[in-house]
Amino acid sequence: MKVKTILVSQPEPKVENSPYFELEEKQKVKIDFIPFIHVEGVSSKEVRQQKVDLTKYSAIILTSRNAVDHFFRIAEELRFKVPDTLKYFCLSEAVAYYLQKYVVYRKRKIYVGKRTFADLSPLIKKYKNEKFLLPSSDMLKPDVPKTLDKLGVEWKQATFYKTVVSDLSNLRDVTYDILVFFSPSGIKSLFENFPDFEQKETKIAVFGNTTIKAAKEHGLTVNIKAPTPDTPSMTMALQKYIAEANKK
Repeated sequence: MKVKTILVSQPEPKVENSPYFELEEKQKVKIDFIPFIHVEGVSSKEVRQQKVDLTKYSAIILTSRNAVDHFFRIAEELRFKVPDTLKYFCLSEAVAYYLQKYVVYRKRKIYVGKRTFADLSPLIKKYKNEKFLLPSSDMLKPDVPKTLDKLGVEWKQATFYKTVVSDLSNLRDVTYDILVFFSPSGIKSLFENFPDFEQKETKIAVFGNTTIKAAKEHGLTVNIKAPTPDTPSMTMALQKYIAEANKK
């Protein structure tokens, strides 16, 4: 079956030179972007109910831009003036640079990991006498608390925002040749919106082992996988599959 239409279960890229746009042009396919999940902030009352007192912490661990946004939102709602002495431990450079939206970057103590939480852990260990707050979503990766416990630091996780299933009812009568997923939450959203979904001729593309596992648990046949040694990105995996399918 030739591929003409693709649905990516994420927001549309904001950069003009996204490889998705290049793929669309090169392979003459139509790609739509619709987030299957979205983030909603919890109220300051809910944060207080988790016994979080922002004045007690000397360091913040930030694993995403959402964590940055919702930490400062809650601080504002609680009328907490974020001290200049607060230390920021950021998962990646992208998260660290995003802090500039809220603080004068060069005047703050900011420590940056390369990409994974394991990369950040030596920096946290170096400052093990700090009291760490981890503002996160309700779907925290299990390796994060395990790593922090191993480091033996004083820390607390608090849910500042939640991952919520988006309403996809407007897609009920729409079909795509390929559906692309990046998280188990995306798979969950598909079946919460369409409990009677049948794969039929639709091809399923997934990124990451946990997403593959979730797809299989829901009875889906996974046709396109990334990352692999040959196709480290989803766009490369799609490119390879479409080139094969469309030349027949």
